[in-house]
Amino acid sequence: MSTRTDITDYMDFQGLLSDEEKLVRETARQFVNERVLPDIEQHALNETFPAELIKPMGELGFFGPNLPEKYGCAGLSNVAYGLLMYELERGDSGLRSFASVQGSLVMYPIFAYGSEAQKDYWLPRMATGEVIGCFGLTEPDFGSNPSGMRTRAIREKNGKWKINGTKMWITNGSVADVAIVWAQTEDGIRGFLVKTDTPGFSAPKMTGKWSLRASVTSELVLEDIIVNEEESLLPHVKGIKGPLGCLTQARYGIAWGALGAADACYQTALDYSLSRIQFDKPIASYQLQQKKLAEMVTELTKGQLLVMQLGRLKDAGNYTPAQVSMAKRNNVHIALEIARTARTILGANGIMSEYPIMRHANNLESVYTYEGTHDMHTLIIGQQVTGIPAYRS
Repeated sequence: MSTRTDITDYMDFQGLLSDEEKLVRETARQFVNERVLPDIEQHALNETFPAELIKPMGELGFFGPNLPEKYGCAGLSNVAYGLLMYELERGDSGLRSFASVQGSLVMYPIFAYGSEAQKDYWLPRMATGEVIGCFGLTEPDFGSNPSGMRTRAIREKNGKWKINGTKMWITNGSVADVAIVWAQTEDGIRGFLVKTDTPGFSAPKMTGKWSLRASVTSELVLEDIIVNEEESLLPHVKGIKGPLGCLTQARYGIAWGALGAADACYQTALDYSLSRIQFDKPIASYQLQQKKLAEMVTELTKGQLLVMQLGRLKDAGNYTPAQVSMAKRNNVHIALEIARTARTILGANGIMSEYPIMRHANNLESVYTYEGTHDMHTLIIGQQVTGIPAYRS
């Protein structure tokens, strides 16, 4: 385990941060060091989520921190939010996923698409962690093509809707109090707030994962769910742009978060190379190991500068979803490569739970394909630069 106390910062990107942003990162780092790292390996081995962290994360303002203070949120910059995701994923991708789903995939659509009554009711409770949410978009047969979803919502009499369908790979599903469910309607795709104690709703936990083992992943089953339109329907969005707008927010956080996992692997490998003695000197003194470390820190630094610029663009309201795709695609890819390279520096020790590398590498295999696969983000960038959508006939 790395003994280093600060973030890797080869190009002084922290010099670009405000005092508030620095404080957010330092607070998150201390929380991860003290509350996450001592137990996270055991949670991953046991395939359990550290639920005891939910309340303190809420108290620290980790849920929806870039949403307005009037709803009980911290009102931070998007760069500060990204730094928070960085530090949480340095702990574990599952922890960052929990906060990302809560803030970007549930609180954000309520804020962006919900009624004022829905915002007032749900957002303050979710900001504290009193209420946990999940995001129901992906289906067993529809991942990269969400417009093909089969979940259906039919308008009934007296302001009611009936929903039937199945969702898959849903983070937080089995522990959530409310689910945002996207469904086909006669008006196109619409979003619904569904309380998980509604009759006909079930969320069986998915087990047997080799990745994101310290995260709750579930299936959502909706059988003749009846909801009230005024309370449930998100009134201010119709069509696929609704869920895609949420995914853009989540992908932004992932672009930062993946670097936290990469940083943990890089620092572990660097420390190990300085202390591991072979042929009477540390392996860090050998050219091949220095080449690996130089390449790792270079890619990590480039990723940091990429998301820093993206965060500033987002704060100014000048960013595009395709720019988010570039950051997510690049940073998850380089994080996975850094994790794999770090494993080679540690040799056989790299597969042991004494070190975080194999856990991060396995997690990043999932991050590589969720919230838009690496290949789909490649095509999004390709469409942006050519004007031709290659993924449509």
